[in-house]
Amino acid sequence: MKTLKRNLLLAILLTGGVFAFSECTKETEIDGVQTQSDTKSLNANGQTGSNSTDATTTQSTAAGYLSDCIASFVIEPLSVTETEALVTMREEELLAHDVYVQLYSLNKMPIFDNISKSETQHSEAVKNLLIKYNIADPADNHIAGTFVNANLQALYTSLVAQGITSLNSALSVGATIEDLDINDLRNHIDRDVDNEDILFVFGNLEKGSRNHLRSFYKLLTARGGTYNPQFISVEYFNQIISSPHETGPAGCSK
Repeated sequence: MKTLKRNLLLAILLTGGVFAFSECTKETEIDGVQTQSDTKSLNANGQTGSNSTDATTTQSTAAGYLSDCIASFVIEPLSVTETEALVTMREEELLAHDVYVQLYSLNKMPIFDNISKSETQHSEAVKNLLIKYNIADPADNHIAGTFVNANLQALYTSLVAQGITSLNSALSVGATIEDLDINDLRNHIDRDVDNEDILFVFGNLEKGSRNHLRSFYKLLTARGGTYNPQFISVEYFNQIISSPHETGPAGCSK
């Protein structure tokens, strides 16, 4: 029965029918750069007409709704691989946030500021699962740019060093982070995770990362840059960048 539920949930996630915390109120995009209404107005400088106050309010509403959704799933036995996946993704989402904050401080391109806020929401979603399952939080009292996971620490240092060299390099770093996130989340969903609440969260994190990748790639190519996937397959990458920004109906799905 548990396997059947898992397969049904995965089918819903893959068809975009599950609630995404990038779209919690109407069709407002928190997980990308802009609201749906100004998607086409994003230019090569990363400027949009989004209202930051509205975005902050929507993000807060989305976070609260997401917390309620996570709580609505029953607690299931947690495997070692599920525990490891949660601990890793908690810091991986924070890595994305911290890198984007650094890059925004250097070039003031709004995409980094907007998506860094989204990454906070992503990391908090994983934190909610850690709390729910009484798992020690590796990011408790987190200091920006500092990670318990040694591989993530090295990656953070490398990405910031690469991103500060030019604006196109910074956008390429953004694409790299989302490329990595999509790959790791997809692997966790396919191999490591069975609990429905974790599948729900990871499926939505991946959906958000696909939107982020589209946004970074669009700006990078508008500025004459290119990006080749380093983690996901070329086929999946092409499928993502050639498809529209994803939206979905609000509501928890089990």
